[in-house]
Amino acid sequence: MSLQFGLQLYSVRDELKKDYWGTLEKVAAIGYKNLEIAIHNADEGLEPNATEFRKRLDALGMKVVSSHIGPLDRYDDIIAYLHELGCSSIGLGIAFFKNKQDVLDACQVLNRHGEAYKKGGIDFHYHNHYQEFQKFDGEYVMDIILENTDKDLVKVELDTYWAVRGGVDPIAYLKKLGDRCDLVHQKDLPAGVKQVNLVEAAGDNAEITFESFVKSVDVNDFAEVGEGVLDIGGIIGAAREIGAAKYMFVEQDLSSRNQLESVAISYRNISKLFGA
Repeated sequence: MSLQFGLQLYSVRDELKKDYWGTLEKVAAIGYKNLEIAIHNADEGLEPNATEFRKRLDALGMKVVSSHIGPLDRYDDIIAYLHELGCSSIGLGIAFFKNKQDVLDACQVLNRHGEAYKKGGIDFHYHNHYQEFQKFDGEYVMDIILENTDKDLVKVELDTYWAVRGGVDPIAYLKKLGDRCDLVHQKDLPAGVKQVNLVEAAGDNAEITFESFVKSVDVNDFAEVGEGVLDIGGIIGAAREIGAAKYMFVEQDLSSRNQLESVAISYRNISKLFGA
């Protein structure tokens, strides 16, 4: 299939908390058709109800094509939920590592997740932030993951913005990933960000934790798609040239704007970049 774009619903998480169905209607009115859901408390139950969710999405002309759900090890429940939604993809949204052995240990877990989901007919993906471009023993964490996970079990959902914040050219890394990357996350970087490379800011030997990660980012470090300096047209072109990527999701981690206004701006700009 040719590359399409969609929305990671994390981008409108606060609006969803206020009015889930009403927010979905507004997202549909903006024009989005392909969705990636984010459920971070699956141990408390998978909501909204999959049957009702799909019925409402069908009526709005939208579909769930990918997901971030955690904890991941509720395999039977999550696989059944995704099948009911008609969704065939799941990703691990974020992880942190102290050293190379930590990464190697995580790779075993990633392979286990990938095997369990593949048996259920679901593709499993690893999604990066900037800490995957820290080096342990002279090697990117992301490269260690690629080398020590089974390419048939663990795919990559490349977040191009976070690759840039890790000091990496996302177009070059997309080409390196090749057919292992079939999902992409896209946001934009404002022109005025002084410290682009957050790995460099942290220091080579820093232990990047969730707490230090949160402290290292600021709402002013994020721009809507097409409002910043990233070569998004080039990223789209590279993804199309490689031919493996199915979806590029707008994901706005933070915005100084209302979340619905934010994703509407991204929609207008990404539509033009896609030639839609």
